[in-house]
Amino acid sequence: MPSPELFKLPYDRVSPKDKQSFAYTTLVKRWPVVLTNVVSAVSNVNHEISMNSDNSPETQEKLEEGKKIISQISQMKYDMSHNAALTPIENDGDINRECYNDELKTYPDHDRRWSTMNWLFAECYVYRRLRSYFASTVHWKDYDPFFGQKAETYKSSSTAIVHLAKAMNQAVEEKDELVKESEKPGSALEIAFMEMIQADLWGNATDLSLLIDLKYEDLQKLQAVGAAAQEEQAKYILRNDLGKAWDHLKTLKGGRVDFVLDNAGFELFTDLILADFLVSCTPFVDQVVFHPKAIPWFVSDVLPYDFTWAIDSLLDTSFFASHASTPLTPDDLASLSALAARWKRHLSSGRFKLSVPEDTKLGKATPLGRFWTTQYSFQDLPEIAPGTLQELRRSDLVIFKGDLNYRKLVGDAWWPTTTPFEEALGPLAGKITLLSLRTNKADTIVGLEEGIEERLNKEAPDWRVSGKYAVVSFSKRR
Repeated sequence: MPSPELFKLPYDRVSPKDKQSFAYTTLVKRWPVVLTNVVSAVSNVNHEISMNSDNSPETQEKLEEGKKIISQISQMKYDMSHNAALTPIENDGDINRECYNDELKTYPDHDRRWSTMNWLFAECYVYRRLRSYFASTVHWKDYDPFFGQKAETYKSSSTAIVHLAKAMNQAVEEKDELVKESEKPGSALEIAFMEMIQADLWGNATDLSLLIDLKYEDLQKLQAVGAAAQEEQAKYILRNDLGKAWDHLKTLKGGRVDFVLDNAGFELFTDLILADFLVSCTPFVDQVVFHPKAIPWFVSDVLPYDFTWAIDSLLDTSFFASHASTPLTPDDLASLSALAARWKRHLSSGRFKLSVPEDTKLGKATPLGRFWTTQYSFQDLPEIAPGTLQELRRSDLVIFKGDLNYRKLVGDAWWPTTTPFEEALGPLAGKITLLSLRTNKADTIVGLEEGIEERLNKEAPDWRVSGKYAVVSFSKRR
């Protein structure tokens, strides 16, 4: 089978060769911590098993498999710290093994080492190789070593979750008022959309202090000062195409929006809030399709069962109890219950839809689930996964969430920051209508106006990676 013709980037990809890059920080600090946390998670499970052991052969086999996983992870950490060469991923029965191994063969030895391999490939490889340790076992195949962390971050966001749930329920109650004159500039619906999508962009509780309650009367008041208020909210968005996205949405009637998901937990909750707003409060969208990952990925990415679990947890009155700063009131619980019930109705009716079956096993092939956990940039989507591209072309707007999706959209290369976003998309440009919502947590950034990079290098030297700044980038299908 001939090798695919991949997009040739005009600039080098980010790599830890540059010790000032976030790629280098990731190699020497972040990955070792990630792997240590996985070792701790597996060790805790093994400890629980040994304390409650029935000494059956199956139990002993699981214990031994857990010990082997810990040893394998420890070896990967050692390899990283000693600049060893990346090795082929062993046959484990899961998807997306050959694509990594085939590309690995194309690199000369000096570029195939942990301190020299391009960051995008190496980071994807870390999680695919980590998955192989679990996939190769009998008893750990379905284990997500990151689930505990995802659950904890979700629980710890209870205050913001309740606030957003009440705001969303209020918006649904007043949707008839919201849609009045919705096509006029500065309408109440437009302001509500801007509030919701900025909450989804930032995806963390601290920034939700900026979110208004979405009562119609408050939105009317905000219309008078809306430009100034939203300009204050948006001052950390270095490229802001939200207006273009709204103008596009207003042209739709009964349209479809897709989310290529990023983090589980609270960020997924804000994705669902935005999706609910689009299908429940606007005349523009009838269906939202969500694209999760196939294996535990970049610690916190959404897996199929994370999606349904996040909704079901809202109905568990005790779920947030241990983490809420103040006890949840009966009104709080009723708001969460109403929200979850509506989302379940959306799933039943097809207004919300997962692109893969909810019960998809980790690491197993599905027509639309394979591509997202390869090492390929999205510039190569037309060549590598034409079927996935064809499905995305059925959507009226594809929202790419988060930092990794952005890095993949532009190939994680050292583009000049003033490079037009469309140019950096390469062969994907014009194929779909897309919106990237990205808080800056890596080196690659494009689409900025002249002078922004120079100003921020002086004012906030860590602006590329701190998460305090964002870029919102829109590209229309041609």
